This record gives sequence, structure tokens and C-alpha cells, in this order.
Amino acid sequence: MDKLVLFNNSELKKLLNKRSGESKFGEHVNLLTSISNIYEQLENLDVTHVIIGLPEDVGVFANYGKSGAYNTWNTVLKYLLNIQNNEFTNANRVLILGHLDFTDEMLKVSKLNQSKRKDILKARKIVKKIDAHVTHIIHQIVLAGKKPIIIGGGHNNAYGNIKGSSLALGTPINVVNFDAHTDFRPEEGRHSGNGFSYAYAEGFLKNYFVFGLHENYTPEKLFNSLKKINSIAYNTFESIEVRKELSFKSEMKRALEHVSSTAFGIEIDCDAIQNISSSAMTLSGFGVNKTRAFVNFFGKHENTYYLHICEAIATPENESQIGKLITYLITDFMRANSH
Repeated sequence: MDKLVLFNNSELKKLLNKRSGESKFGEHVNLLTSISNIYEQLENLDVTHVIIGLPEDVGVFANYGKSGAYNTWNTVLKYLLNIQNNEFTNANRVLILGHLDFTDEMLKVSKLNQSKRKDILKARKIVKKIDAHVTHIIHQIVLAGKKPIIIGGGHNNAYGNIKGSSLALGTPINVVNFDAHTDFRPEEGRHSGNGFSYAYAEGFLKNYFVFGLHENYTPEKLFNSLKKINSIAYNTFESIEVRKELSFKSEMKRALEHVSSTAFGIEIDCDAIQNISSSAMTLSGFGVNKTRAFVNFFGKHENTYYLHICEAIATPENESQIGKLITYLITDFMRANSH
């Protein structure tokens, strides 16, 4: 637990904007005061959801991507804490745990050159160390019977989410991934593009559904590989939104059938959402309302075990957009779960 930094009351007070006659989400969330015995504390706490931040983008760098996703956690807190607390939000059922501190790892990567192969290999070794920390904290949360809501960070952290959940449950888990890319690239050293292929190869991931692949950015070789694996299914963005060969609703049902027979996680890569600043921003993607409907649809199922939102890049110019978007997705997931 050496990487875990608890979110505390003084930080909460700095971020909270109280208004007379209103009750804010941040006034009712649960916090931990001690770093020791995290599992026991979580187990005994009367909450359903645990929110944890992973402020890093080492995996994005190691995949030749655009950095910036490390900023998102702090931005999300600012907006989440200041929404209204009411019958629809249930803040008292939430623990804001804190974040894993990857400052040292980020500093090491800041000195590397993305155009040098040897530096990319160094970054991929760092990602492997990050994996271990993510795996451990997710394992503790799921083992304690709570549902983690993970705010990234890069999509490399899907690996730790899957492995941690799988180890806690004692069985491989399934995943539905709302993404423009498969992130099922070769096992060439860990990065943000192969979290699922590593988890699958190591037996932590069983059934996998990629929702909304972009045809222009998926290699033929990868399509051919996916078709050979019965436990992997996908659809493409173009088949749903452009050519209208498939309907969004029926494809959600098909994806749910593929993953929901046992425990599964929901992965939301902000690369798939139109005009949202991310490591691979797209001009053509699913809208925010469809993304919210997706989270609600899968979050309602009793076998949903976690939500991971990743790859968004928050800047001073767009922080309101990113903070509000991710806050909507967090609260949509919590509402869906509570029913």
C-alpha cells in the first residue's frame, strides 16, 4: 500500500464550494483516516462504491501515445464533489479512497525520449511495476465486497483491474470495453495497447467484448486473430453509427449476453467519445448521451464488478467538460447499481 495516498478532509474542504440551502455530494462522502488495514476498513464500511484515482500515463507514453491523462483525477474530484447530494446521487454510499502516487514513475518517464526504442522499453518495464500496484489495490477493494470506480490514467490499467478482480473472486472475469481500439496488441512489453491481451494470455480475462471498434484503426491481422478466439467478440462503430447495419440497443444486448454470465467489468475509453480530449481524440465517435446510456445499461446487471474510465486529458481550457463528463458517468454507474 506504499503508493496509496488517502483523500483527506483538508483536501475535501479546499475543493468543496458550499452554497446556502444546498447539500453537496462532497459533504456526504466517506473518507478513511488511516492507511493501515485497508481491507478490514473497507469490509466494515457501509458503502457500495469505492472511487480510486490512477494519475499516470506511463502506459500511454510506452504505446507512443499523447500524454496528459495523469491530470484527470484532480479535475474529476473538483466537479464530482460539488454536484448536488439528493435522492438520485446517494453520496453516503460512496468512499473516495484516494489515489496511487506514481510521481516517481512519471518523473522517470519525463526524462525518456519517445523516439528512442530503448527508452520505450524502459517505459514498458515501469508499466509492469505500475500493474502490480493497481492489481493490489483493486484486489483489496473487490475482496472487501465493494465495487471500484477507477479514474485513469491510461488504458494500461485495465490489466490491473482485471487481474485484481480475478484474484479477489478466484476466477477469470469478463469485460465489455467501450473503445475505438481493441487494446489486444501483441505481448511486446506492457503499454496502454495490450492490457487485455496480457490479461487474456495469463488467464485472468475470459470473455471479452470490444464495443465500437474503428475500422480505420484496426489492423487486418488483429481482426483475423480476434475471429479465431471464441471468447472474444466485437462490433464496429461504422456498422452501428455510419452504415446502420446494427442497432446500438441490440448490440448492447448482444455484448451483455457475451459477458454477463459471470463477473464482468466495464471499461470506458474516452477515445471512443466524439470530440473529447484524449490520448487518441476522435472527431467521429459515440456521443456523450450514448456513452451514459451504455454505462447505465451494463451497470444495472448484478454481475457488474467495476467501472474504469480512462484516457481523458484534462487541461485548464477543457477541465469543465472533462470533469462534468466523467462525473456523469460515475453517477450513472452508481444509480444503475443501486437499482
